[in-house]
Amino acid sequence: MAVPARHRDALQALCSGQLTITKHPDGCLMVFPRPAWETFRDKVASLPMSASGWKRVFLGNAMDVEVDSAARVLVSPELRAAAGITKDVMLLGMGSHFELWDAERHAAHEAEVMAQPMPAALQDFTF
Repeated sequence: MAVPARHRDALQALCSGQLTITKHPDGCLMVFPRPAWETFRDKVASLPMSASGWKRVFLGNAMDVEVDSAARVLVSPELRAAAGITKDVMLLGMGSHFELWDAERHAAHEAEVMAQPMPAALQDFTF
């Protein structure tokens, strides 16, 4: 995957291009700059034993990668398959990390979200 130009300099400054990719429960991948991953990893590792299955999902599937000299990131075949990534992708900035989606899967997921009523937490939110 090519890292979009608007994110390259920030990722280089923030983490020297070192990233960690893991599964997301919604069927996409989470792409963390290494410092943000370490914070997330520590929170997940401290979860109780009742969450051990989710610990395995997040921590057991995590792969460290680096942005190469051509501003690309190699996403493993296992993670691509888990997210249904075939060709076109969407990279969404989510604050502390990115979500990497198969473009068609993202469009379907977004349409499903938009068809649902707005959650109570957002009903009083001003845009």
